[in-house]
Amino acid sequence: MSVNREELKRIIDQIPEQDAVEVADFIGYLNSKREREAQNNLEQASVTSMEFWNNPVDDEVWNNV
Repeated sequence: MSVNREELKRIIDQIPEQDAVEVADFIGYLNSKREREAQNNLEQASVTSMEFWNNPVDDEVWNNV
């Protein structure tokens, strides 16, 4: 679904102040949700990377460092 941002701005300009506050809160929610998803993706990538190194051969090499 494509959104014309100018049309969206026009709609926001026409809503009552109380609704504008709710729209701003919802936008904040969407932004924080996107940030949490990005953080979760980074954490998952980190876990996957760490599993690669968790093996007896590398453990023995690191034990002798």
